[in-house]
Amino acid sequence: MEQQLRDKILQAVDDGFDDQVAYLQTLVSFQSQRGAERPIQDFFFRDLAARGFAVDRFDMDETMLIAHEGGAPFSAEHSSAPIVVGTLYPRKETGHSLILQHHVDVVPVGPRDMWEHDPYGGEIVGSRLYGRGAGDMKAGASANVFALEALRRAGLRPAATVHLESVVEEESTGNGALQAFLQGYTAEAALVPEPEQETLVRAACGVLWFEVEVRGIPVHVHEMGEGANAIDAAYRVIGTLRELEAKWNAEAPEYEYFSGKQLPANLNIGKIAGGDWGSSVPAWCRFQVRVSIQPGLKAQDKFREIEEHVAAFARSDRFLAQHPPRLTQNGFNAEGYVLEPRSEAEKALAQAHEAAFGTPLETRIAPAYLDARVFALYHQIPVLCYGPKGYVSHGFDEYVDLESLRTTTKSMALFIADWCGTEPR
Repeated sequence: MEQQLRDKILQAVDDGFDDQVAYLQTLVSFQSQRGAERPIQDFFFRDLAARGFAVDRFDMDETMLIAHEGGAPFSAEHSSAPIVVGTLYPRKETGHSLILQHHVDVVPVGPRDMWEHDPYGGEIVGSRLYGRGAGDMKAGASANVFALEALRRAGLRPAATVHLESVVEEESTGNGALQAFLQGYTAEAALVPEPEQETLVRAACGVLWFEVEVRGIPVHVHEMGEGANAIDAAYRVIGTLRELEAKWNAEAPEYEYFSGKQLPANLNIGKIAGGDWGSSVPAWCRFQVRVSIQPGLKAQDKFREIEEHVAAFARSDRFLAQHPPRLTQNGFNAEGYVLEPRSEAEKALAQAHEAAFGTPLETRIAPAYLDARVFALYHQIPVLCYGPKGYVSHGFDEYVDLESLRTTTKSMALFIADWCGTEPR
């Protein structure tokens, strides 16, 4: 890319950055937790149309998704918000086509009094913009829009088809990104600007969600020896799941990329509830589990291993042998992925990153779910999961570093111009 064109694009990002920050504040103001994303998706539909995109929106197809090996089960909590796709078409297709993707769903905020900043206020302190989803990943959504807006400000547009996908269910099932694939949207490469600390994800784990239900025998506490406490029994099941977690982590050196991670198989007990009355031995307990799995391993194979491990433990437990726990998948059924090094798309991003940041592009391993898996496993195209510095995702006072966002947007705009080519507006 000629230096004059590069400088023009970089300046265009700077010229539009105040608008980008205001746009990000608008996105953060939407309380788009699971099941409440329709207003923000309506916003994207209207906004992309106003910016000259050909826009499409469509619902989740439960039958289609659960029939796919990467689809996750539906539940009463599954979002019904649509997927929105905006497409820019060139006058003449001379470059490489591209998907820019982001998710708009965010996790719950928890107790409001434990936030210093309004979780939906988009408050700015120094170079930090605070709010739920500010980093994960509404900053990336703003970068998708404003990297393309920078080309427009520079009098250019991509010389190849660009699909900008706004999806939901990234935090729970991954079904949104999968639905866009099943809808037929594809390209020669994809870029997903998750808050990856200005690095490129080389590999990410798969994730399983499931719920465990344990039933007990209720009696008055003064006769508790005559009953069976479901919460106590649930603790024993959690203990055996911890044993399985330790086994999987001991096996980690067998797998490339994740062997150096302290806990590549990361098992979290994320929610637990049980019992009906403080003076009764509880008759039930349910808890929800999230566990990561190594890339290359089949999600259903690992879930069967979990079921078999818990069943074997239950047979050794005097009470659980007669009242076995019930395991039900209630979310992610996702496999991990690996980005094979040095694709042409990665080379283009590395050049763009170095031009914007002045430093070589580094890579990292992500022990978390990423929608990028859909592009790697099912589209089978290079997927560049790469984004700004974001902090405290899923925690209190989540924020994104605005100067990092500015420079990442510059890198993305340069990448789009190089990968897709450009033509006059």
